[in-house]
Amino acid sequence: MDREELIKKYDVDVEKLEQEQLELAKKLEIKDKIDFSLADTFGAVDITFIQNKILVSIVVCKGLLENEDGKKECEVLDRAYFLDKVRFPYLAGFRAYRELPAMVEAFDKLSEKPDVIFVSAQGITHPRLGLASHFSLSVDVPVIGVANSIIDSEIKDEDILINGKKVGKVFTSKQESRPMYISPGNQISVDSAFKLCKDFINLPHKLPEPMHLAGKYGREVKKELKIETQ
Repeated sequence: MDREELIKKYDVDVEKLEQEQLELAKKLEIKDKIDFSLADTFGAVDITFIQNKILVSIVVCKGLLENEDGKKECEVLDRAYFLDKVRFPYLAGFRAYRELPAMVEAFDKLSEKPDVIFVSAQGITHPRLGLASHFSLSVDVPVIGVANSIIDSEIKDEDILINGKKVGKVFTSKQESRPMYISPGNQISVDSAFKLCKDFINLPHKLPEPMHLAGKYGREVKKELKIETQ
């Protein structure tokens, strides 16, 4: 089903949603809400689609520390998941309307709220309002967007620019892996978002360690619920 058919089937008012995104974007604060060098708890979200359902898994962990064996690991403090029916089609630029409700439900189930959250999505590199930004506005927690791609942007050295303004950084955590596009969602600066991503790399894992742990937890939940992806 192509884009126009999906819009018609789900009765999506694209212009209204675009305007809503632009209005919400005015509320973003791309500056550090706290001193992130003093942050204690770090969250990450994993999102999986299973047939006509969405599974959101969230973990909250401590910082990356060296254990007795000399390996680095994050202690998981809390985790939660939410499984729901998909209620909005996939339309490029409008991920939040498909994924955000389940993300908020999973977040609300946490007993331990994190100081900052990593999300596999765009932040302010989105032309209007990325999922990482929308999520931050919804839960009032600083969010870092870690995306696999970007659009309508210029890359100069490591910087991602939109209309000459730095909105993110390109980061390749391990050789021969695809780059990640790091941007603040809200309540954090570009430089702090980038630094936290770098600080949480635990090779051979490509992603920041909280994201790796969220993905691992998501796979455990799928196994527990005896559900399979297609």
